[in-house]
Amino acid sequence: MQSHQSGVTVVPSTCWECGAICGSLLTVQNERVTKIAPNPAHPASTGAFCIKGIRGAREWTDQAVRLRSPLRRVGDRGSGRFERISWDDALDETAAALRKVRAAHGPLAIAGAVSGAFFSRGLFMALLMRSLGSPNWLINQDLCGGCRGVSQKMTGLDVAGGEDIDNANCVMIVGRNPAIADPPQWMAIKRAKAKGAKIVVIDPFRSPAVEIADLWLRPAPGTDGALALALTHVLIAEDMYSREDVEHWCHGFDALAERVRPCTPEWAQRETGISASDIVTAARVYGEGPSCIVTGHGIDAASNGVQTFRAYECLIGISGNVDRIGGNRRSKKPPGFRTYFDILFDSAFRLPADVEEQRIGAAKFPLWSGPLGFQMACHNPSVIEAILTGNPYPIKALYMSGVNIAVTYPDTKRTIDALKSLDHVVVAAHTMTPTAAWADIVLPKTTTLEEEQVHIHQGGPCVTFTAAAGRPNGDVKSDIEIARGLIERLAADGDADERFLPWRSQAEFNRFLLADSEVDIDLLKKTGFYTFPFEQRNFHSKPFATPTGKIELYSETMASVGHDPLPNYIPPSYRHTTPDIQAIYPLVLQTGLREKSYHHSRFREQAWARKVSPDPIVYIHPKTAEDYGISDNVWIVVEVAGGSGSCRLKAKITDDTLPGVLTTGVGWWLPEAPAPHFGARDVNINHALPYGSRWDRASGSADTRGLACRLELLTDAALSEREET
Repeated sequence: MQSHQSGVTVVPSTCWECGAICGSLLTVQNERVTKIAPNPAHPASTGAFCIKGIRGAREWTDQAVRLRSPLRRVGDRGSGRFERISWDDALDETAAALRKVRAAHGPLAIAGAVSGAFFSRGLFMALLMRSLGSPNWLINQDLCGGCRGVSQKMTGLDVAGGEDIDNANCVMIVGRNPAIADPPQWMAIKRAKAKGAKIVVIDPFRSPAVEIADLWLRPAPGTDGALALALTHVLIAEDMYSREDVEHWCHGFDALAERVRPCTPEWAQRETGISASDIVTAARVYGEGPSCIVTGHGIDAASNGVQTFRAYECLIGISGNVDRIGGNRRSKKPPGFRTYFDILFDSAFRLPADVEEQRIGAAKFPLWSGPLGFQMACHNPSVIEAILTGNPYPIKALYMSGVNIAVTYPDTKRTIDALKSLDHVVVAAHTMTPTAAWADIVLPKTTTLEEEQVHIHQGGPCVTFTAAAGRPNGDVKSDIEIARGLIERLAADGDADERFLPWRSQAEFNRFLLADSEVDIDLLKKTGFYTFPFEQRNFHSKPFATPTGKIELYSETMASVGHDPLPNYIPPSYRHTTPDIQAIYPLVLQTGLREKSYHHSRFREQAWARKVSPDPIVYIHPKTAEDYGISDNVWIVVEVAGGSGSCRLKAKITDDTLPGVLTTGVGWWLPEAPAPHFGARDVNINHALPYGSRWDRASGSADTRGLACRLELLTDAALSEREET
């Protein structure tokens, strides 16, 4: 509850600096948040927190380099020259530019970009585009979580975030580093370990979870799908699956059994490099149960991502661990509560079918961009193509909020070329970024300390509340205020339809989410969370959201669009290269490694974060380092087969990574470097990566890991020349 002492107020809230959304306590004095601390009473995070939550949000809000007023470009695009303007001018000019594009090219020529509908800003972006008559919005999830999202929709297993780790006898961690990515999850894993649970880690890189693991399976990069099929083979061959669940709640078991029949542990050993005996041991430990699987980014964002996730989810489905205590709990919510996804797919807020069918990517990737899609968003590389070539039709205006696509999208050069060629670019951000530097109009956003959010946390499960605890620091607006300002200006001349975004404030929107539920908004504000009763294994009253109403081991939806309806192993990209390419690019690149101080491209301008992690690091095995004459802390250049650029990284020699494998993170840029690139063409690994053309057939995801690459030692002279250019 809120407490008051000597003019100081402590407000329960929820941190939104990443997807872990941990319960927090905000100390407020003189309308400023002076301290952020964990909330031990929060049922999902139970006192877990991270340095990003403690330091990052306050820095976003109060740092000197924060954007505090709208800006208009006054020089050439990318010159870095802006002038301050009023909000009325910023919104008037943006509305006029959108109206001009709409009149000349039609509403489909306007697109929006945001991180996704997990956060409310994503929903507001989608609804803003729909109000303009455009189905085109871009999300980052093809690069983070999208393969899992498509897989869960195809199988009907809505279990993301519902891992009942505390009650599990086995926790299988697949391609995830919970110590960095999810502190509440990491605390739960350590509690489970202390109570005697077996910990199985599947990861080619040594994460902190390996140090407490009972069994570490170290697959060759990109071969996790083969391992999952072999684990399923063992469960079926040794009769360790749940016959009751298979008979009543699974569709396509016989076909799955036939698919995995040749996927023996010996076969998987050849594909993954893991011994057959360890595969059998892992399957038996998991099969004894109750067991829960924790999946992560390490098996996502790849051309085999959806099939890999489906293989693990089918393992969950046949093992009897769905909605089981100690297993993977299905998504829960109070009756009548509306989620962001409920609104996204609500027919009352959707465009006509013939318009949705024209969304860029819908024809080629119907399970991503079509009506059956995960969030019905565009295929991002195809939008870049449309901007540059006009195929399948031109995109002329782009509004981006809370995303830094000049850093986070692969093929940085092509992304920047696209930004340069647009008729109009608008960016809403907290600070000047390599993306905002290319804008015509820059809009200053509120931070998570200045805006409200209402959300479901499946870790509780509970409803969480994020409080607008501090007075906005600057002339800043929230995403819904910006969207409403544009809609009202455009609707006056019939260029926007207000019914798609009828709420005039975040508070009004939050009341809409709760209106038909049992959740009292005033009580929610007082506590920061609301726990609700829920029922597990209520499969009769809540069937699985698939055509059959069951867990679809054989996906009828995938079959309907001509995709393989069963999980299958697709070898990683580097195993598809020809011998002549392998000779040039003999190493394998793994990206996506998490760091404590950063979340994707965020916090790079904050001094505390740069002190913890001042340089982009690439991990190199001692044998590989010896072969190339590399020592600790030297700069190297990495190039990728099919890429159009390169990336400068600092070497760290360690056997945490496999021989021949370079492991690094994402999101690096240098705020102190010259505009407009701010180092995005230097230290950003995405500058070295292609954005296709080997895409996952279901999600359209490009390979960001398991890529053939090479390295070169960077001499002092070459380093100086590179920094100058």
